[in-house]
Amino acid sequence: MLPSLPSHRPRRLRASAAIRDLTREHRLHPHDFIAPMFVMEGGGDSESIDSMPGIFRHSLAGLAEHARVLRDLGVRGIAVFPRIDAGLKDEMGGHFRDPDNLMLRAVRALKRGVPELAVFSDVALDPYTSHGHDGLLNAAGTDVDNDRTVIALCEMARMQADAGADFVAPSDMMDGRVRAIRETLDAAGHADTGILAYAAKFNSAFYGPFRDAVGSKRPAGYLDKSGYQLDPANAREALLEAALDEEEGADILMVKPAGPYLDLVRQLRDRTLLPLAVYQVSGEYAMLQAAAERGWLDARAAAMEQLLGFKRAGADIILTYWAEQAARWLR
Repeated sequence: MLPSLPSHRPRRLRASAAIRDLTREHRLHPHDFIAPMFVMEGGGDSESIDSMPGIFRHSLAGLAEHARVLRDLGVRGIAVFPRIDAGLKDEMGGHFRDPDNLMLRAVRALKRGVPELAVFSDVALDPYTSHGHDGLLNAAGTDVDNDRTVIALCEMARMQADAGADFVAPSDMMDGRVRAIRETLDAAGHADTGILAYAAKFNSAFYGPFRDAVGSKRPAGYLDKSGYQLDPANAREALLEAALDEEEGADILMVKPAGPYLDLVRQLRDRTLLPLAVYQVSGEYAMLQAAAERGWLDARAAAMEQLLGFKRAGADIILTYWAEQAARWLR
């Protein structure tokens, strides 16, 4: 007796390219991407980053020039990260108050040269502090002082909004900073400036190449960031952080890193009506590049599969170092 043949044949929907295109559930578009970009002092050529092949630190002129390339490819947003000269750093990160600091000049240059792009400015102290933390240390130097840090972040966010940032992006994970920043921006006449909250930022091992890029590696002897960034083991805590940020006035919520935390992306997508972003961080990018260089995988296929996976999990916006390449591939 012959075995019964299947009555349900899902392969019918995979039978040809035309049918696969018609039934595809998720699609990527260059408009989905925000490109993280690094800016440095000087007017020379762009500077390669050894731990992030294909990614560069740009001068101010080079930053605007490269942003125009991204714009023409359909990318709609830039996230700016400055590499501050070591001689300008101190324990208090006071250089952020300089009205002509590198970050503020970069925001102005982008809004002047490529006004069509949305500019997202990083609100955190780690580029400016000699200890590499995202906030101000307490008197004993044993922890980051939450409330003093929030006051500094509010000032930083207001200055970035003054410079023209479309969105400020607090990446510090201090308690209460979203509400404080929202109130500060509103009081300063920046009610239209948005807040992209790093709502669930984990104390991850995947940030190393980024710290190379901005020069924020911690000197030996300083505490790590586990006192304010999320424990990778904690999902409910991440959902609570995101709920608090939404309640405090965030316009966009973000999960960082992306790949190891897609369970959180899915759960947040089911809980919020706000736009949801993910950050495919430097270590995620560097791993793919390193494997591709050794011939162990196809960089294009692997990168696009990951980016599509972020969309499938529920992300609306993807911060990715693949933004330029992926936009070219999609075209």
